[in-house]
Amino acid sequence: MLYASRMLGLFMVLPVLSLYGMDLENATSATLGLALGIYGITQACLQIPFGAASDRFGRKPLIVLGLFIFLLGSIVAALSSNVMGLVFGRALQGAGAISSVVLALLADYTREEQRSKAMAIIGAVIGGSFVLAVMIGPFIAGFSGLSGLFWFTAGLALIGMLVLLWLPPVPTLQVHEERKFRFSQLVSVVRDENVLVLSLGVFLLHMTMTALFVALPMILVGRGFAAESLGNVYAPVMIIAFVGMAPMMMMSEKRNAQIFYLRLAALLIGVSLLALGLLTGDASSALLLLVFFIGFNFIEATLPSLLSRKAPSATRGTAMGVFATGQFIGAATGGLLGGLLFAHQNFMPIVMLGLAAQVVWIALLGFVKPVAEKVPANEVQVG
Repeated sequence: MLYASRMLGLFMVLPVLSLYGMDLENATSATLGLALGIYGITQACLQIPFGAASDRFGRKPLIVLGLFIFLLGSIVAALSSNVMGLVFGRALQGAGAISSVVLALLADYTREEQRSKAMAIIGAVIGGSFVLAVMIGPFIAGFSGLSGLFWFTAGLALIGMLVLLWLPPVPTLQVHEERKFRFSQLVSVVRDENVLVLSLGVFLLHMTMTALFVALPMILVGRGFAAESLGNVYAPVMIIAFVGMAPMMMMSEKRNAQIFYLRLAALLIGVSLLALGLLTGDASSALLLLVFFIGFNFIEATLPSLLSRKAPSATRGTAMGVFATGQFIGAATGGLLGGLLFAHQNFMPIVMLGLAAQVVWIALLGFVKPVAEKVPANEVQVG
């Protein structure tokens, strides 16, 4: 619940900000793209310091501080009539960088033999929160405007604080070695091809997604969808896409073919983006968005799992820190580039950016080795 309230608050503005933000003073596609992606910059800068501080001062005080900063950012954004106030509010929202602290708190609460299950649940919560945020954001914005949406996210921060109060105290502060970020390990981790490629992959994925959302609301309105009814487009698309990626997940694990299906998902994203740029019908746009998010959801769910199996246990915390940083910087880059490329309301430059990102990602996957199959304990490996 704590993680979900945080992620919902961050992502609910994605599908509507560039559309409703045009009513603000001095708003342009470039400044709204900055507002969309700047949370990634502050997240990337503060995620590791927040985690390190929680090792020293405790998890709950740092989570309260992060939620309070997020609350302030939401209020600033809600009260802003100028786009730069919105940018500052979004930067403050990202500055409450508590994701790593919440994961560390979960590790403190769980026994080692149950921790992987707990982390898998959090992974599902992250994916579900993104889907839910994209679904309900347009409905709230259609009812109360952009300021109402930020007041709602402020309420989510307060809910997060209440959830934290409800949690029992941690008997002793346990700093799990494999989850710690160590700067001394950074060079060796970045030199690891698996970690580097997977981190670049999540960077390219979130760059593509955030750049798309800079233009997507206005593109959909231009193709006949009502601004206040965009939720009627996003909701079925996100639900079906979340269910639709499940067969790919099952087949990739059953056949131990994660790399093949990652390439397939990237192909789905690239083809759907290209077709979305060329076809302008309302029904075809909705269908192509569905294909895009099947590919996106599969990659988003697969990369952390693959990284946890590829990274050596001794450096897993550092590897996850590099991975998360790549994700946030990707969102920031996508917002900035998307805003600049959409300055003249031309969708094709964003399409080309996303297509190029997927081509690079497919090529990079050639450097990642498939996950080794486990050998049963009663079998002897020869040679």
